[in-house]
Amino acid sequence: MRGLSSHPLLALAVGAAAVLSSVPARAQVDPNRFVDQFESTFGKFEGFRRSGAKGICATGEFVGSEQGRMLSTASAFSGRPVPVIVRFSVGGANPQAPDNARTQRNLALQFNLPGGEVWQMGNISAPVFGAATPEQFFGRLQSLQPDPATKAADAAKVKAFADANPDVLLLPRYLASQAVPASYGGTNYWGVHAFAFVNAQGNKQFGKWIFEPVGGVKTLTDDEAKAKGPQFLFDELRQAVAAGTVAFNFNLQLAQAGDRLDSAVVPLPEDRRKVTLGRLTARQVSPDARGECDAITFNPIVLPKGVEPSTDPMLSARAAPYAVGLVRRLTEKPRQ
Repeated sequence: MRGLSSHPLLALAVGAAAVLSSVPARAQVDPNRFVDQFESTFGKFEGFRRSGAKGICATGEFVGSEQGRMLSTASAFSGRPVPVIVRFSVGGANPQAPDNARTQRNLALQFNLPGGEVWQMGNISAPVFGAATPEQFFGRLQSLQPDPATKAADAAKVKAFADANPDVLLLPRYLASQAVPASYGGTNYWGVHAFAFVNAQGNKQFGKWIFEPVGGVKTLTDDEAKAKGPQFLFDELRQAVAAGTVAFNFNLQLAQAGDRLDSAVVPLPEDRRKVTLGRLTARQVSPDARGECDAITFNPIVLPKGVEPSTDPMLSARAAPYAVGLVRRLTEKPRQ
């Protein structure tokens, strides 16, 4: 903790810690214990994010559409270019996670809006999250914790918890069914949570969003993935951004009456209409893994006027652990 009082990012740490008191009590499943459990289950890598540790920062812009302006008063949809900080990553706590595995990819964003307003979000390469509630997520982490002697999780405990909580298998099963992504810029990224878009008349339209690559989804065969090796996504991203081919349509799937809006493991029905809210384009990649992303938590309840959260318990539950993780990173030794 030495030197924290003079740390240039102290204000950010204090602001992040303040989130702990603003999150509903229902969602505060002891965030410090939550992060402790995450480290016990997946390992502690000082100086790195507890989730999405292997990542790269980029910058770009977003231009909103007329459909976006019809649905929401949010300034992101004005039609003028909005600067965006973008972080692409591989899911998990390991900063050396392989790029050629059938694992999660992440697209985290911060829209820097006029007047100092900010919109943050975390999107994943699957239409469902890893648990329906904070308690379920915590229990899943406990069941996966390796035994100190064997260095492996107890298979019986893992199975028993999954049998009692089948929701936790939806995400890994989906990822296992998909081919290895060939590019960060050629992958679909879902928001998984429902949000309300509020227009000038105060009308609310709930929906779930997905960022879909303009150039289409790009994947690798098993042989191609093996040949690529475990470290190729960063270089591929730099080449693709330089070529001007990394862009996504920000699409919103519109909910209808009776649709489930309070669960990150229940997607909207496939036949729900989608509208395009605008286009996100990556313009430049940071020379290192940190860039402008380093002190951003990408907290999905940091929203602009015109966009409101749903009552999904996992949505509100993500804020406090993110704040804990940020404070820990700021006080740990610099990463190598």
